[in-house]
Amino acid sequence: MSLYAARAIPSSVLAELRVTDDAGRPCVPYADAEGGAPLRCCLRRSVPGERIALVSYAPLRRWAAGTGVEPGAYDEQGPVFVHAEECGGPAPSEEYPFARAGVLRTVRRYDAAGRIAGGLLLELPEVPGEAFDRAFAEAFADPAVALVHVRAVEYGCFLYEVRRP
Repeated sequence: MSLYAARAIPSSVLAELRVTDDAGRPCVPYADAEGGAPLRCCLRRSVPGERIALVSYAPLRRWAAGTGVEPGAYDEQGPVFVHAEECGGPAPSEEYPFARAGVLRTVRRYDAAGRIAGGLLLELPEVPGEAFDRAFAEAFADPAVALVHVRAVEYGCFLYEVRRP
């Protein structure tokens, strides 16, 4: 059972991204022929035939705007897959999304000013949840850490956010 909650992209933000993404580009939905795309709207992989879109998302910029801080040079945007239409968000789960033994993940910490406050490279073991629980516990043991981003190492893409419990 996960000790921390993975947060999908909020539905209000998804509604905006499905029109114009954070790079100012229009959303272009398509039918996913192969499946397997990591969907950040519902934190699961797509199945063949689902209508999805690849959009640019700026997670730290969005968080900073909501908290009244300026992330400066740490503001970045990158590609994320989302359903082309509203999907209802993630199903309740006791596991962390997109976790399987052997994959590499970056756990990037941010402070309340939106600055990077450290990071950790994880090679996920046979029981990935335990490694994530330890990484998040270590991150939030530092009172300066406000949130954590989990990213895929192979592409550098944002997967999900974890906030202080």
